[in-house]
This record gives sequence, structure tokens and C-alpha cells, in this order.
Amino acid sequence: MAFGVEELRVLRRALALALNPAPASAEDVQDCLRVAESLDEAMREGARLRAFLVADLARYRAALPGTASGYLALLEEALGAGYRPDPDDLAALRALRGGPVAAALLDRCRTLAEQDVRTRLARCASRRATVGAQASAAGPAATSSTPTVPASRTRLLALPGGLSCGSPGGLGADVRAVAGGTTG
Repeated sequence: MAFGVEELRVLRRALALALNPAPASAEDVQDCLRVAESLDEAMREGARLRAFLVADLARYRAALPGTASGYLALLEEALGAGYRPDPDDLAALRALRGGPVAAALLDRCRTLAEQDVRTRLARCASRRATVGAQASAAGPAATSSTPTVPASRTRLLALPGGLSCGSPGGLGADVRAVAGGTTG
């Protein structure tokens, strides 16, 4: 994002107003609003550019290995624009890693992917710590003492259309024979 001389002047005034709160003139307020609108537009344009790059990257990745050079250049551009590589990108780079550019990009993408995983894990750990602290602060009465049953061990339900107890050769005949009853 590049700023012109006028935008920089307005930003400097806005920062000065933020650091030294004083009544601002109507002209200063209007200038700040115009710069804010320009920044919003630049951010929207950046988001559109990233979306276009990601869509283009997916098309190039789908056409690999024939588009290897274009894909690598596009991936490098997308990474520069803030794109985070997904598993498909890592798989494509592993397949192309014979070249020096692909190998370098693979290292860069692995590093970014590891950073993302570490960030997610840290976020999950901090959430768990927060929930645990809230539960311990609430006391033992707030925590549930009833064990929960995992989904894989829930009760089995009969499905309609199965063998009935009265059908010949069905489960009912086996149960009656084991129980000492007569079979039909």
C-alpha cells in the first residue's frame, strides 16, 4: 500500500490528534474520513486481489505438471500477498521439488504451515486454560459428575425392515431355542 504526500500529511495530523486530544477542525475531520475511506478501499482491493490469486492458483495447481513454472511464480506472488499455503499446495510442491525454485518454495510453505499449526495449538491451549480456570473458579458444584458416553458407544437402535422374532429362521427362533422354548 503506497501513500501520497497528501495522505501522509493527513495521517500525521490524525496521529497528532490521537496523541494530543484536542478539538479538531471540520477540515481535519473530513480529511481523516477521506483517508479512512481510501484505506478501506485499498483493503477491499487487496482482498479482491488475494481472492483472484487464490482462484488462479487453484487453476494452475489443477493443471500441474504442465503449468509448473506459472504455478510457482503465482504461488510466490500469492505468498507475498499474505496467502497461507494449504495441504494441496504442499502436495504439489512436494511433487515439483526437483527444481530449486520449487524446493525453496516448499521450505517456505512448510515454515508457514508450521507457524499456522503452532498458532492454532496455542489458541486452543489458551481456550482450554480459560475454560479450566472458569470451571475451577466456579467450584465442584458447577462441574457435571455424570459421565458422558462417547458417540461410538451409544445404544443400538433396531432398524425397520429387519427380521422379526416370529419369522422362520429369524433371531426369535434362535432366542427361543436357547431359552428352552420350541422353535416354530
